[in-house]
Amino acid sequence: MGLLGSLKSLFGGSSDDTRRPGTEPVEYNGFEIEPAPAQKAGGWNTAGIIRKSIDGEVKEQSFIRVDTHSSRDDAIAFSITKAQQIIDEQGENLFRSKR
Repeated sequence: MGLLGSLKSLFGGSSDDTRRPGTEPVEYNGFEIEPAPAQKAGGWNTAGIIRKSIDGEVKEQSFIRVDTHSSRDDAIAFSITKAQQIIDEQGENLFRSKR
């Protein structure tokens, strides 16, 4: 995978057929969370995608944090927890345009 493919997968450009096992979306308060931890030299980063259908349109926001974990499973679990926190704090405002 080239640099562009790596960036697409990191920032939500992956499709269902390229999703790695264990990263299936999780439903939370009407949102969908897709954990997408990224492997780095020191471990796995917290990362994922938050989606919600609003007025018939699927909105999506990627996130990545500097938290690192020694295992991919730990990174997946914490990515879900972090996404839930983001949803609890921002709700649908997460999808508002930043100007």
